[in-house]
Amino acid sequence: MISLEEALQALYARVPLGMRLGLDAMQDACARAGHPERAFEAVHVAGTNGKGSVSAMVEAIARASGRRTGLYTSPHLTRFAERIRIDGEPLDDALLRPLLGDALVRGAELSFFETATLAAFMAFREAKVDLAVIEVGLGGRLDATNVIPTPRAAAITRIAFDHTDRLGATLIEIAREKAGIAKPGLDVVVGPVSPEVRAAIDAVAHARGATTSSSADDDEAVGVARDARIALAGEHQRANAAIASVLGRRVGAERAAIAEGLETVRWPGRLEIVTTDAGEVLLDAAHNPDGIDALVRHLERLCLPRDRVALVFGVLADKAWTEMLDGLAPAVSLRFYLAPKGRAAVAPEALAARHAGEVTADAAEAVARARARVGPRGLVVVTGSILLVGEARAVLLDLPRDPPVAL
Repeated sequence: MISLEEALQALYARVPLGMRLGLDAMQDACARAGHPERAFEAVHVAGTNGKGSVSAMVEAIARASGRRTGLYTSPHLTRFAERIRIDGEPLDDALLRPLLGDALVRGAELSFFETATLAAFMAFREAKVDLAVIEVGLGGRLDATNVIPTPRAAAITRIAFDHTDRLGATLIEIAREKAGIAKPGLDVVVGPVSPEVRAAIDAVAHARGATTSSSADDDEAVGVARDARIALAGEHQRANAAIASVLGRRVGAERAAIAEGLETVRWPGRLEIVTTDAGEVLLDAAHNPDGIDALVRHLERLCLPRDRVALVFGVLADKAWTEMLDGLAPAVSLRFYLAPKGRAAVAPEALAARHAGEVTADAAEAVARARARVGPRGLVVVTGSILLVGEARAVLLDLPRDPPVAL
């Protein structure tokens, strides 16, 4: 029988296929596996930013309601098993090994992400979950997760520029791709978007026999989000909580369970404070200009002197890194650059040439040098890539780590 290490090696060998867009191979593999995607009710969440936070919130709300839950998200921070959660916990090795091995066989032609998605569906079927919350990987229309039948509820969180080489060069084009999760008879909850983007989402949804509604127009959800004690930091999480509240109601959650879910939700690496003996480190997986804007607003609310904040920054080469760094650099006076591991990254020297800073070899060195400069009462901020955040988190918390994959 294949070991977990061998299964992961075989899975990682499929990384060069990238994030393939298209449903045919995934549909065929699901059929060979006995259609696990049909074995549970689902909530489907798309968007540029916020979709992971909303997914985590909805799963916590459903669990607070007494439901047996599944949660599928990507990418992982430290361990591959984080992508597939049952009742809030990553799938344990004893369950992951046979499921992943089976997915590799039944989906021999699948990409890394498609294989992971098939394994998640099989895990949820095996665990007999009541409800699976499924985060879209890339786009929506042609994403591997979109093979699920009409879900119990669905949402599109925010639309911003990211993956423009795959999804389109304008927000309208990106919105159309994400709206492709709409299915006949489904009402899709839409987060804060511009009127033009909303019109594009509506056009696609209506053509597919679906309708849309805005979370901002739902007075009850807005009130819950305003008053709730949300476990995730950042004012932008209020808008995410409103979306999650609507979705929570649609899967049968009462107001008390919604409040409990928002108060207990966990979503590491998103404005997460890690307290060490040397001082505090803020980890944030912002990896596009919209995410960086939310981080900068959060730093402004902390009201820390610039010379007490040190930035550890690394970014993948296919991101809008100049705009990201231009937005973030003025908020700090000390900058330390490195190249995230896992995919082609911007050279740290190029970052330093745009905004002065020190080049470092890896996350451990960057965080240590940043801490030395700001002292124990200063704040070290790690951002720019979820791969970098995962590396830093593993270093800070001494966690085991599977190879990083930005898929």
